[in-house]
Amino acid sequence: MDAAIIEKCADPSLKPAVVEQFVEEVGSTDPLAVTVNLGGRRILVPKPSSPGEALDIVRQHVGKGVVRVGITQYPAGVGIGTVSDLPRGLVDACENLRMGTQLFAKVVRIVARWYGNPTDKGVLPPVFEDAIYAWKTGYFEGVNVFQADDPGRSLTVDLLDSSDQKPTHSEEADRTTGSRSSSSEPGIGNAAIRIDLSRILGP
Repeated sequence: MDAAIIEKCADPSLKPAVVEQFVEEVGSTDPLAVTVNLGGRRILVPKPSSPGEALDIVRQHVGKGVVRVGITQYPAGVGIGTVSDLPRGLVDACENLRMGTQLFAKVVRIVARWYGNPTDKGVLPPVFEDAIYAWKTGYFEGVNVFQADDPGRSLTVDLLDSSDQKPTHSEEADRTTGSRSSSSEPGIGNAAIRIDLSRILGP
């Protein structure tokens, strides 16, 4: 990811390297990317060619399923009352990065509080990994991290550094088969069943 957009748009509480890894782990290179999951199943939707088309797809599915948008795959619908309240910034790269990193920083603080707000570098990788998992599923230890209150500033977040957080392949395997599998928490999971609605929704 371009360093200039991180400096200009990302939440300053996260170090640039952490922002870059966050987007690499959960995001998309396409600012117009829309992902829809209904009942734990991935729905194939038409690839939007404009911000307006992307927002139309979001409006069609938000409130009915889990909709993620843009370079951070931001959870559409968080903090809004009605579909008409959806911010157009969801499909703007800079605004999506700002919104996404602000929300992810809160998720990290929630996870860090559960760990006791550690400052030991040896504990930081699991905090980051669990925060990534919570972002993907929307839940951590049964708590909806997107709706939960922000616990406030955490020294753990200040200490996070991407060079310390990169999970190994064995750690990824442990997370796939561990106690917090996608089937044990509500959220988007990694469902393999896909339904192609492109013919129904049109180009």
